[in-house]
Amino acid sequence: MRRCDSGVIVFLVIGAAFGQQAKTPQKGSDLSILPGYHLVEWPTPATSAAGFPAGPWNFIQVTAAALSSRGNIMLLHRGAHPVMEFEPGGKFVSSWGDGMFSEGKVAAIPQASWSPDRSHYSAVYGPAGCASCGAHSVRVDPQGNIWLVDAPGHVIYKMNADMKEVMRLGTKGVAGTGPKTFNLPTDVAFAPNGDLYVTDGYGAARVVKYSRDGTYLSQWGRRGTGTGEFGLPHNLVVDNQGRVYVTDRDNQRIEVFDSNGTFLTQWTGTGGISGLAITKDQRIWTGGILRDLNGTVLGKLSGPGVAGGHGVAVSDAGDVYIAQLNGVVQKFVKP
Repeated sequence: MRRCDSGVIVFLVIGAAFGQQAKTPQKGSDLSILPGYHLVEWPTPATSAAGFPAGPWNFIQVTAAALSSRGNIMLLHRGAHPVMEFEPGGKFVSSWGDGMFSEGKVAAIPQASWSPDRSHYSAVYGPAGCASCGAHSVRVDPQGNIWLVDAPGHVIYKMNADMKEVMRLGTKGVAGTGPKTFNLPTDVAFAPNGDLYVTDGYGAARVVKYSRDGTYLSQWGRRGTGTGEFGLPHNLVVDNQGRVYVTDRDNQRIEVFDSNGTFLTQWTGTGGISGLAITKDQRIWTGGILRDLNGTVLGKLSGPGVAGGHGVAVSDAGDVYIAQLNGVVQKFVKP
């Protein structure tokens, strides 16, 4: 694993674009714009070795963002130096992760070949894959550990603040739906008591629960459109009461469960939301739309492509970061 500090700023990356961009929420045009939030240029443009501006960062596909324990922004993208850290103001801090993620990529199965009891996605490996294309999600737990999801690698890494691996969920390169295997997992979230939840989403259709030390506890979900079923469980968050909110992207809804997986309710008509982030005051960003814990829409951000963001993060100050598969990161500053 290689880490690049702020003294080395410019690099070139080449990769293949892939992925399913989320659809625009069905009622997006009816939503009110959140007052005061404004889009700013972010991050600070790269600098050449001679000290001159070198244009925008050459992100490939930015899949996720998260806030580090130091308040910096962790970005995950599908290219060289896949994990990148920036200060809130946009200054580059460091990067690492080369060779960590699989070279597989997730591809959609043509609709003509869909089956109601099977996944609509598969993995592509080998020369047809691309470097770091397994990078799917980055999260930071309350203790400051960094969690990285490699979807085609079927594995989730827990890294400490020194970027050293301290835990691994799943078995790298082995697909399955058992306690120690995943089938194209998508995200990880943390309960107030330290329990972990994983959406095993592209190949499977379940949520898997673990204790803080990685001991398997339970799982729930199956493929379908009914309550407690999933088309594609893509991202999830947990509120301070232990309720679990899961984006069922292919069924264009968000499902809500108690800590043991009992279905509580669902928010329908959301569109194919990918990213979720929960705020300190217990509101949820569903892509670029802010909701309360009942699913009531409080407003939306105004900017190109925000509804289709693949990942979303929110700072303690309320600033919002939208990760886009077109290689753009949008920062919206809260008033």
